[in-house]
Amino acid sequence: MKEFWFIGALLFGVYFWSGRDIARPGGVLVPEEPVQRQVYTSRLRVKNGYQIELLASFDIRARVIAVERYRFDRGAALSPVDLALGWGPMSNGDILKQISFSQGGRFFSWWAQNYPVPRNVIESHSANMHMIPADDDIERRLKSIRAGSLVHIKGYLVEATGKNGFRWKSSLSRSDSGAGACELIWVESLESW
Repeated sequence: MKEFWFIGALLFGVYFWSGRDIARPGGVLVPEEPVQRQVYTSRLRVKNGYQIELLASFDIRARVIAVERYRFDRGAALSPVDLALGWGPMSNGDILKQISFSQGGRFFSWWAQNYPVPRNVIESHSANMHMIPADDDIERRLKSIRAGSLVHIKGYLVEATGKNGFRWKSSLSRSDSGAGACELIWVESLESW
């Protein structure tokens, strides 16, 4: 009986710890802007029955503000994880703690009583990004990322098409907001710490 309680407590501890945000010091942790470059070929990728067209190369270093996994929505077989990412001022924990965030239904929302930085800075330095892992190892690593992680992601902004008229196209701008403003990323390289 003691073993049962010990195993239960251990599993609870692992679950509790794995869901916690990673604490970081204040200050800007990721000063670099994302780098996007036009691609001159429309090389296709295929994943789980979806055709994926490359729109632009994409390289981002960012702080993870929130993580949401998807298992049952229409895009889950393609993109099982969304990362809400922040860079520049939005990688600063002193600013982030003055803003409330939520993520779900493939959207990322925020609100603040008093803006710690101008609204357009919040909107242009944070975004919800749908991750399409290029292989099983990247998918496993994406699923282990927690809020507070720092990440370096390289890949492509893409447009995915599938059965029954399914179409999902990445935003190609960091300054847009609302429906259609999320990036859809084919992730070929991922580092996190």
